[in-house]
Amino acid sequence: MPHHEESRAVNTPLVTPTPTAPGSLPLIGHAHRLARTPLPFIASLREHGSVVRIRIGTAPAYVVTDPALTRKVLVTDAADFTKGGKIIDALRVFFGDGLATVADGDVHLRNRRLMQPMFNKAHIATRGDAMIDQVRSMVAAWKDGEHRDVFADMNNLTLAAFLVALFGTDLPPHLQEEFTALMPAIMKGTIRQTILPPWANRLPLPANRAHAARVARLRTLIDQAIDHHTSQLPTTTATTAQTGCPHADRPTGLFETLLTAPEPLSRQQLQDEAITLLTGAIETTGTTLAWALYEISRHPQVEQRLRAELASVCQDRPLRYTDVDQLHYARRVLQEAVRKYGPAWMVTRTATRDTKLGGHSIPAGADVVWSPYLHQHDPEVFPDPDRFDPDRWTHADATATRGSFLAFGDGRRKCIGENFAWAELQIILATILQNCSHLELTTRPPRPQAVVTVKPDRLTMSFNRPTTTRLPAGEDRAHRPPARPSTP
Repeated sequence: MPHHEESRAVNTPLVTPTPTAPGSLPLIGHAHRLARTPLPFIASLREHGSVVRIRIGTAPAYVVTDPALTRKVLVTDAADFTKGGKIIDALRVFFGDGLATVADGDVHLRNRRLMQPMFNKAHIATRGDAMIDQVRSMVAAWKDGEHRDVFADMNNLTLAAFLVALFGTDLPPHLQEEFTALMPAIMKGTIRQTILPPWANRLPLPANRAHAARVARLRTLIDQAIDHHTSQLPTTTATTAQTGCPHADRPTGLFETLLTAPEPLSRQQLQDEAITLLTGAIETTGTTLAWALYEISRHPQVEQRLRAELASVCQDRPLRYTDVDQLHYARRVLQEAVRKYGPAWMVTRTATRDTKLGGHSIPAGADVVWSPYLHQHDPEVFPDPDRFDPDRWTHADATATRGSFLAFGDGRRKCIGENFAWAELQIILATILQNCSHLELTTRPPRPQAVVTVKPDRLTMSFNRPTTTRLPAGEDRAHRPPARPSTP
């Protein structure tokens, strides 16, 4: 294929003509294709070369379709391609200078180093059981057989679990409730602003004013959560001096790492980072879980294997955080959901100088686009890419796909929360399966809708309760009544 021929020319000094994707219209360029059929369009660019020029309005952008060249953009030549572009500029209005949108440089490096300990596996483990308890209590409130909006449910579960992890279990209930009520509307407003041109977002329209008011309220809520934690920090110091164990007297959260940093962040920076973390936790994780549940409902054999693994690991007791690393098949199911559905489909960088990429000339200031969705649907790397196949991650040659599995990015801007995301995904999926004996799709199959992430346009399912009673610890499993079989 053309992009593999081009990848052999990565180090050549010759200039290769850059093809322009067909279908450009005057004034709007390829905007109509990106708006109407974004996923087929972005995937089709692979047929035209390793770097393909598109037009967004009248401005050119360069789409990289070869994973070897994408690695140059993100890793080896990252200094030539800084975080930026139209999507990032639109998100920066909402995120401020959070870790996901702040420009490359000393501030990004300092903040990343400061936040890295929040997301190591040992630190995440201190929050694991509290997250499980939160998710279990919410799933237990679902009515047996009720038709539920799965995408909304998964966003609510991921937000609630992340709030527990971020701020601790002692976050005042009214704050948690308002976070949960506010975030879906804020995400819709943010997505709207990434689609519209910048001048439209500056107009005093009702939608713009409402979005600005919600963002201001979110920052107020974050301030209140910060103040709540800050007011308790002196007791933590006293407890540490007495017991040698920080946080022994109260449930803490990951965010305390920032509140107690040797080089404290300003209040504005704390708000920006909290917004970035909350949004990342909801949009990508919730989307992945929704698609995973849809695929499980379509594949009875996948559901049966998941339940068998869960029964083997947990026996007859509820999930514990120490079980998560043993749920190997669940991890493969989730990884396949991430691969098939993105979740991000278009990410931008900005060329810092005139440069070459695979022999193609890239002018300074140009947008450079890379697409996890495109790379993760490359049939030469992932045969039959539209097929949901968790077992593709068990093959001995699965390591060969690493350069094309880019859902969390790569290089110095790789998602800092990847470890947390996998833990949260497995916690929520396992908890749902333990508390629901059967999953059934109750609407037509959802269609992928590419906005910031690739989300289902609509997805309603019913969840039935187990028909058997959980045995007390130590009771003979041989006398347990037969479980209700899973059906498609």
